[in-house]
Amino acid sequence: MPGPGLNRSSYYKWLAGAGAREARRRQDRVLADQIRRIHADSGGAYGSPRVTAELHETGTRVNHKRVARVMREHSVAGIRLRRRVRTTVPDPAATLVPDLFQRDFTAPEPGRKFMGDITYLPLVGGEFLYLATGLDCFSRKVVGWSIADDMRADLVADALRMAAQVRGNLDGAIFHSDHGAQYGSRAFADLCSELGVIRSMGAVGSSADNAACESFHASLKRETLQGARDFGDPATCRRTVFAWLTRYNTRRRHSANGHLSPNEYERRQHTAKLTLAA
Repeated sequence: MPGPGLNRSSYYKWLAGAGAREARRRQDRVLADQIRRIHADSGGAYGSPRVTAELHETGTRVNHKRVARVMREHSVAGIRLRRRVRTTVPDPAATLVPDLFQRDFTAPEPGRKFMGDITYLPLVGGEFLYLATGLDCFSRKVVGWSIADDMRADLVADALRMAAQVRGNLDGAIFHSDHGAQYGSRAFADLCSELGVIRSMGAVGSSADNAACESFHASLKRETLQGARDFGDPATCRRTVFAWLTRYNTRRRHSANGHLSPNEYERRQHTAKLTLAA
């Protein structure tokens, strides 16, 4: 019976809905188990949007708001961003390079527009390795990367050479970077000329002009370090980063690709193009 001060009709309405509420709780527990498996498989990285996309891919139709609620209620959360540390050191003697991107990080097809950046990788004992990457703007795929123990010009040159090998031909492609001394070096400029690459640089001191690449590096460290202060020794660091880059291209869902991995996005776009041409 309803207690003092409780409306009788409201009480019986609440009582009648007890079965439905229990059924929803059971469904939420089943969904929570699915979410935990997806979250664990992502290395603890996925938040509700990517978890929702993974659920849809496996045939579970569920609203992203419900996924967010269940994750919140069951204390399942994606990894949050850590404070970013800049590694850009401009070279005052570098030749002026125009900004051909104007903050447009999209491309109509693979191999036309690339963006590059360098990030530090903290090691035990206060030492660092440095990672240079080249992303294809079409799918955000990592097409070139290089790790070294200093920020020499060869670091970014090696990443660009790998991109040329992966894509086969960079003639006429645009490569966008910040004003770091490595990207402004004569050695890098000569390599771009050799490969037919057109250089582009954002404004000095503006992180927004290379935001997509910096966001990529922030995700890498957020999802591999997971709150730790360093990667351990150099060999462990290299293995960890290589494994993440491989997973990023082949499995990690990217919001810019409609929550498809870069490889899957390129595969589907290629298939769609062939279908239209048939």
